[in-house]
Amino acid sequence: MSDNPPASIALDALGIPHRLFHHEMPVHSFEEAASARGQRPEQIVRSILFQVKPGEFAMVLMAGPDQVDWKKLRQLVKRSRVRMASEEEVLEVTGYRIGTVSPFGIKTQIRIMIDASVFREEEISIGSGVRNTAIIMKSEDVRRALNEAEVVSLT
Repeated sequence: MSDNPPASIALDALGIPHRLFHHEMPVHSFEEAASARGQRPEQIVRSILFQVKPGEFAMVLMAGPDQVDWKKLRQLVKRSRVRMASEEEVLEVTGYRIGTVSPFGIKTQIRIMIDASVFREEEISIGSGVRNTAIIMKSEDVRRALNEAEVVSLT
């Protein structure tokens, strides 16, 4: 049984290079996380789950503290109403708890959209599925690992 986080196991299975970063102390902000990892906030990629309609979800990867433009998101998913998934839904759909969510190794096949901001940085860090552990990898490898994801502009 591997001690590696689920997202890391999924990346290994795809042959995608990455490394793990373990935070010694819990982090409470973007800035703290970035600084501990020797990165800038723009290099931290958040995996945000949205409910598109009952029973249908989509994940958006956003770099840094940028907010998702709701109007653009609604246009992309062609729905007039979209909401962020609840804590229970996030766990149910991804298998991960809020704060650990990763697009790699998730439980359910869902639509994944990668905001173009993710590719502005050569190296990014992203959730691993485990608290206080991040995955650090090249942004182009995110694209390779998620080859069915759409690259969009949501800022």
